[in-house]
Amino acid sequence: MKGKILTQKLIAEFSAYLQSEEKSANTIEKYLRDVRAFAKHITGTEITKENVIAYKNELMSEGYAARSINSMLASLNSLFSFLGWSDCKVKSLKLQQQIYCPEEKELTKAEYMRLVNTAKQKGNERLNLLIQTICGTGIRVSELQYITVEAVRCGEAVVSLKGKTRLVFIVRDLQKKLLCYAAEQKITSGAIFVTRNGKPISRTNIWREMKALCCEANVDPQKVFPHNLRHLFARVFYGIEKDIAKLADILGHSSINTTRIYIISTGTEHRQRMENMRLII
Repeated sequence: MKGKILTQKLIAEFSAYLQSEEKSANTIEKYLRDVRAFAKHITGTEITKENVIAYKNELMSEGYAARSINSMLASLNSLFSFLGWSDCKVKSLKLQQQIYCPEEKELTKAEYMRLVNTAKQKGNERLNLLIQTICGTGIRVSELQYITVEAVRCGEAVVSLKGKTRLVFIVRDLQKKLLCYAAEQKITSGAIFVTRNGKPISRTNIWREMKALCCEANVDPQKVFPHNLRHLFARVFYGIEKDIAKLADILGHSSINTTRIYIISTGTEHRQRMENMRLII
């Protein structure tokens, strides 16, 4: 078969390449999902830059958000680089930098407190501490596996993900709570947040348990997912320290531009700052 034809064999080779590059399981899954969607669209046709551009235009016409389209194109460009088809790579859409985030999407500290208290009231101590651990350290939900009894005892966890290693500090109050919980659950070593069978809690189960708190906690379910706790940590930290470089290191970001997305203020906060300028006479 001649020409640039995307086959299942090539997709499998790309998958193996991503694994050899030590990409996270979630990243690999996302890249392959995007590549397979494109393969389904192209249906055995020879790939050219023109039809990749046509695919980009079709995504735009279907109403996909610009950031989503750029994310899909990044997956395809990675595939084309791997296959040596660099002439098929296309440019991402130009985006104006956001100056504030939609208020209906960001979790507030008060809402976070309500979620924690609701988990306590429902007797779900594991979820209560899991929420506090993510929000109190800024870790990703996939990094909960590094919150072990040993790490908590020494007050710091060594997190290795995406080819990078960083130190995550665990504050004293959280240390006490986690060690008390581990003792009650008879967890003497290893990961603290596990199922009854001792297996790590899945991202899906964490998401489902958090959503179940929303009604009683009076929090919009659209705001409630683990990554928003990480965003809240970032905004509170930056509000105190005003040091974006240090925050990037704490969060494990390679680029400060990624960190900037985490700390943009809500529209209400942005409006209040403009009101405080008092430039209208």
